[in-house]
Amino acid sequence: MLSLCARSKSVLRSRRLKKWNTNHVSIRSYAIKDVKPIEKLRNIGISAHIDSGKTTLTERILFYTGKIREIHEVRGKDGVGAKMDNMELEREKGITIKSAATFVDWDDININIIDTPGHVDFTMEVERSLKVLDGAVLVLCGASGVQSQTMTVDRQMKRYNVPRLVFVNKLDRLGADPWKALKGLREKLNLNVATVQLPIGLHTNHNGVVDIIEQRAIYFEGDKGEKIVYKEVPKAMVREMAEKRAELIDVLSGVNDGLLMKVMEGEEPSVEEIKQAIKEGVRDLTFTPMFMGSAYKNKGVQPLLDGVRDYLPNPYERNTQAYDEKNELYDVDPKDLSKPTLAYAFKIEDNRFGQLTWIRVYQGIIKKGAQIFNANVGSKAKVPRLAKMHAGDLEDINEIKAGDICALFGVDCASGETFTTGSKHLMTNMHVPDPVISLSIQVKSKNQVGAFTKALTKYQREDPTFRVTQDQETHETLIAGMGELHLEVYVERMKREEGVSAIIGKPRVAFRETILSEAPIDFTHKKQTGGAGQYARIIGRLEPVPEDEIDPNMKNGNEFVNNMFGSAIPPNYIPAIEKGFDDVKMKGPLIEHPIQNVRFVLESGDFHAVDSSEVCIHSIIIFIMMILIDISSLSDYV
Repeated sequence: MLSLCARSKSVLRSRRLKKWNTNHVSIRSYAIKDVKPIEKLRNIGISAHIDSGKTTLTERILFYTGKIREIHEVRGKDGVGAKMDNMELEREKGITIKSAATFVDWDDININIIDTPGHVDFTMEVERSLKVLDGAVLVLCGASGVQSQTMTVDRQMKRYNVPRLVFVNKLDRLGADPWKALKGLREKLNLNVATVQLPIGLHTNHNGVVDIIEQRAIYFEGDKGEKIVYKEVPKAMVREMAEKRAELIDVLSGVNDGLLMKVMEGEEPSVEEIKQAIKEGVRDLTFTPMFMGSAYKNKGVQPLLDGVRDYLPNPYERNTQAYDEKNELYDVDPKDLSKPTLAYAFKIEDNRFGQLTWIRVYQGIIKKGAQIFNANVGSKAKVPRLAKMHAGDLEDINEIKAGDICALFGVDCASGETFTTGSKHLMTNMHVPDPVISLSIQVKSKNQVGAFTKALTKYQREDPTFRVTQDQETHETLIAGMGELHLEVYVERMKREEGVSAIIGKPRVAFRETILSEAPIDFTHKKQTGGAGQYARIIGRLEPVPEDEIDPNMKNGNEFVNNMFGSAIPPNYIPAIEKGFDDVKMKGPLIEHPIQNVRFVLESGDFHAVDSSEVCIHSIIIFIMMILIDISSLSDYV
């Protein structure tokens, strides 16, 4: 009887695990081979505008590095789909919804890769990935060049000082023009970029690339481009290659003193010197090399991997800072493994068997079974399982060292929290954009309210840009996110994963009002009513706050600045001026939406000992703000 009972439990557990593996991730014990020193590690992300070929590129990287045996396409005809699109919804829609991580070996290095979404609705996935990465590949469509989300990703890379390579993809497409892309990179993104390759043919004639550093042609033969063949540069391209090589050296000389001295002395830099200058420029964010090819046609991927190896920094070459107990920044030391552990949880996924937490270890070491301390909430936890991620699969490991990325299984935490060995040191935070659209949502059946509430709580933990609130007037439940598709995906996930059907209302766009031009203030208010009157004079200005001046502590990018000298207005009246500014910010004059990115600068003024009061000044500020913002917004409203 006991043995029958034990067998029944084993069968039940097996069935549950099989069902979970199908819908979520599979876990298997795996001995990872060829784990190299951290100096030989690259942590990179692949980012781009939607439909630029990121996931297709990643699929080829997995194939050429031997991680997968067959190539499958996004929305593939065989019904399998690309390896990194492991969600059913991703394969149905043909887009990346969630970041997916994997690790590969190339030549003498290990590479951790995070494939990020290209759709603007899922920009938080890009944000949190770039926060922990040491390098990135910015992919451009050869026909479209720099697009809207390309510029968003560029801002995110600059926010976290992420070194990058550029890969101009889809050169097999009609209208492909890598020089248009190069011009866009320089003019729209303000990058100091030069090409390190030339295309051998475009559109249907795209056959390979010319390496202008090594001065050789590269062809990709075999059924899947797996055989690399080096040949002499076609005679018709020799002159163009010489011109682009001279341009590359010229651009590099502008940011590398050693190369500049060599050129000024009339010497030709060697291949090694050019590559070293590129590496230093990429690391210092002063230069970006441009590669090219067609991932779909299996061309240009292997040289790009060589570029990742040669030019992108390893974890030791990146400067990372954290806050100590005194809230002062200090440099993290990843080289000394005896240092206290510092790890950052940048992404979580909840499922019925527990929580999967993606972490980047910045200092020290974490071992399976060890105790770790959550510095944000002050709680301890045991590490039951460590794993490397390969899309929907997890591969068990026993320890993770500083510089590496892995997953913790079964540790309760929130995205953005720091793990240590006991100290209250904290990693710097990632940027979380505000939601831009909201929908009302209600469950169809009252019997599903519990599952509905649980699902909303889970999604909020997973995604900081997914917000749930209650409308104070209508008492409706509102979900907010980065776009309609973003919210539709969560509603569909709720139906598939939790079995909860929901009814959603019409979209409500979270508009914001702002000004683009400065508005001077010199307003005097006088009013006599027989007794104590009303009097105040306010001198100053309203001005827009540029995006690069917005501090995380500034609410909605608004700021009050007191530049007044002396006591033209007594100090006890200043809070009333600031409160008037704060009150107006909540409801703008155009469409009654919140005001953002406006700075109120107080320069001078006047008051009366009897007729001035805090209530009077507060009312005047509201009046001034409504008039000036309305006027300056009519022509410059965005």
